Amino acid sequence: MHLEFRHLRTIKAIHEAGGLARAADLLNITQSALSHQVKGLEDQAGVELFVRRTKPLKLSSAGLRLLKLAEKVLPEVEALEEDFRGLRTGKTGRLHIAIECHACFEWLFPVLELFRKAWPDVDVDIRPGLAFDALPALQREEVDLVVSSDPEDLDDVDFTALFDYEPVFVASAQHPLAQKEFVVAEDFRDELLITYPVERSRLDVYSQLLLPAKVEPRGIRQVELTAVILLLVASNRGVAVLPDWVVREVRYHSDYVTRPLTAQGVTRRLYAATRDVETTKPYMAHLLRLARTEPLKLQREGQTIPA
Repeated sequence: MHLEFRHLRTIKAIHEAGGLARAADLLNITQSALSHQVKGLEDQAGVELFVRRTKPLKLSSAGLRLLKLAEKVLPEVEALEEDFRGLRTGKTGRLHIAIECHACFEWLFPVLELFRKAWPDVDVDIRPGLAFDALPALQREEVDLVVSSDPEDLDDVDFTALFDYEPVFVASAQHPLAQKEFVVAEDFRDELLITYPVERSRLDVYSQLLLPAKVEPRGIRQVELTAVILLLVASNRGVAVLPDWVVREVRYHSDYVTRPLTAQGVTRRLYAATRDVETTKPYMAHLLRLARTEPLKLQREGQTIPA
């Protein structure tokens, strides 16, 4: 039996209309064409689908079984068609994000809150990219966007610059290094350095300062939460290096000091990696615009980005 969606729509329309003439109008076909379609369907099934000479026209027991199938399948087909229309117009889609920057959660959440309001039908999820190779996962289409400070030359992948930031030294106001205008690699040699629990190569303080100078701190303490890092630093139990957007609200706090790394300071750039075929999708382009402007806008306005 060769059953098509139009057959299911026909059975449903005749049942709801109670006759061929009105059903034909609903389906926008002639009554003759509809009658021919019903006869062909009954010939395939080998049973009558309607009880003849009843008014309104009624379904037989076999017809009722086919109606039950139509009422189950057609709504799912219509929902799928609506999804496809959304994909074609760029209103729906999937946006699974991997983050290679541990502190990026500090600014990404408010950006995603703004994005959610504009694109409620886009499926958003976040996967910490520190536990797996995020960029290969992007190429395998397991994730759709990777936030990273280390762009690579990859086929079919775009790296969109988001914004520049400055990794800054953070210490208790009572710490001896608080008296310096800036810190250098050698200043860390006798310090307990408090960091996020990630590989050293992913930490700005190591990649940009300590490793080139071949300096190793006295000790390392890894802490998951930014708030806990700041609490420990305020208690003078260690020092830290954090992105400037994380610590801007404590710059004027009496318990802390922030200082540049080296006399010139260190500047890093954050990127969003996306598959090139998806970079210009409306919802993706909007997210990239938000990610480029919102952290800087909030910083200029002196607002605090929720952790």
